[in-house]
Amino acid sequence: MKRLLFVVGLGFAGLHAGGFNAPMQAYMQELTLEAKSVDGAFSGFDAKRGESLFTTKHIGKKGTEVSCTTCHTANLKNNGQNSNTNKSILPLAPSANAQRLTDVKEVQKWLRRNFNDVFAREGTAQEKGDVLSYIITQ
Repeated sequence: MKRLLFVVGLGFAGLHAGGFNAPMQAYMQELTLEAKSVDGAFSGFDAKRGESLFTTKHIGKKGTEVSCTTCHTANLKNNGQNSNTNKSILPLAPSANAQRLTDVKEVQKWLRRNFNDVFAREGTAQEKGDVLSYIITQ
């Protein structure tokens, strides 16, 4: 019996290591419900759509062409630099920075700010979920 519990425990540890922690899983579920309420055909978040959102240039709130990669770089395992303040940004990839995508309030704050900076609007639930799905894979 102890061996079975150990094997099951290893399985759960492996799932957690490559994905979101429990609070972030709950947040992703909230985004899922919101996306489904807006679009009945919504079938789940997509990291490829998230990558496209993350890398495509848009006219930002300051009227200049920017993308998320403007500050975070194309390689999310590298440090970035805020294009307005020149402050250093630690890697966004959870594989390079274990603190990333662990605190729901921080994630919500930065999604709100960064969508506003890059898209000049708040992101939809689907867009947020897609971007988070992309980042967690990095």
